[in-house]
Amino acid sequence: MPQLILVVDDEPKIVRLARDYLEKNNFRVVTASDGQSALTTARREKPDLIILDLMLPNIDGREVCKILRKESDIPIIMLTALSEEVDQITGLEIGADDYITKPFSPRALIARVRALLRRTSGDIKLPNVIRIGNLEIDSEKYSVTYQDNPIKLTPNEFRLLQLLASHAGQTLTREQILENLHGVASSFDRSIDSHIKNLRKKLEQASNQNMIETVYGIGYRFIE
Repeated sequence: MPQLILVVDDEPKIVRLARDYLEKNNFRVVTASDGQSALTTARREKPDLIILDLMLPNIDGREVCKILRKESDIPIIMLTALSEEVDQITGLEIGADDYITKPFSPRALIARVRALLRRTSGDIKLPNVIRIGNLEIDSEKYSVTYQDNPIKLTPNEFRLLQLLASHAGQTLTREQILENLHGVASSFDRSIDSHIKNLRKKLEQASNQNMIETVYGIGYRFIE
């Protein structure tokens, strides 16, 4: 069955444009025009991916994203008319996996959707279970625990942790990260620092130690 995409935007023209191109590319589509209906539809339909406008009536996109992140790891692309980097990074910090700004090319949107679905579908072949000290990363259960206590991560954070931990002690450059996480959207390169920052913070809160080291001018290293 074709994958289901939830498109959330209060501009009918944007919704029609996204829906038409997604359906032409063999996706099923459901839509919502405000934050509350987005949450209701997401919970009822359980889509494979959500395209979520930042500025929404009722409940704005930021809050919708925060709520959804507490409930699931569903991939989210933030759609915004705002071009300032701070707004894009804010979306990533609250759990969005990618962003695209309006006006956008429908082909670019389809490419982002396909790339995000690929990289959250488990295509990358890494160890099923990685154990380093009290940290356990289980790709089959899609879970991370420290001393058996769960750590909630976004799909991007999980993939980054899995990659870094599977190469513990090695410094991975940005290029190596992007090469290993093949299929990532182009904006991922510009947001690696934000994803690493969020991942490091969550790991430190759980373990009271810094597990990811920044090797300035080169990349990142998981500390054994």
